[in-house]
Amino acid sequence: MRFKFQHTSNFTKMVIIIEFFLVSYLLYTLTVSVYKSYQIDQHIQSFEEENAKIEEENRQKSEEFDYYSSDAYIEKMAKQNLGLVNPGEEVIIIPSENVKATGIVGGADQTDTQNSGSDLSNPMKWWKFFFDLSSR
Repeated sequence: MRFKFQHTSNFTKMVIIIEFFLVSYLLYTLTVSVYKSYQIDQHIQSFEEENAKIEEENRQKSEEFDYYSSDAYIEKMAKQNLGLVNPGEEVIIIPSENVKATGIVGGADQTDTQNSGSDLSNPMKWWKFFFDLSSR
């Protein structure tokens, strides 16, 4: 069985070859288009991630601004730095252990017992201040 391709005209062969190149070109352009679309999608995704990060940062900065401009923060800073005392409040100043150790506050017998408390944690110092009756 012989192929009938030999009986076709040269014009038909030329048209088939041109169609082959045309299909190849179309496949090439489609591939390039799909690749460019993929790259654009990757850029969009990276920009969306960056936008989400910036949005979170903006939200955090907004919360910090709200806190730092609130009356509670301003009052806290005034109490810490300027010695503000609201009506009805009393200020308690607890001398540090170093002042007690020098003997300015107490006698010589208190110095030994108070030096031993210098290694206590802050909550333990408060506990001792309020509930330890032996030091009074």
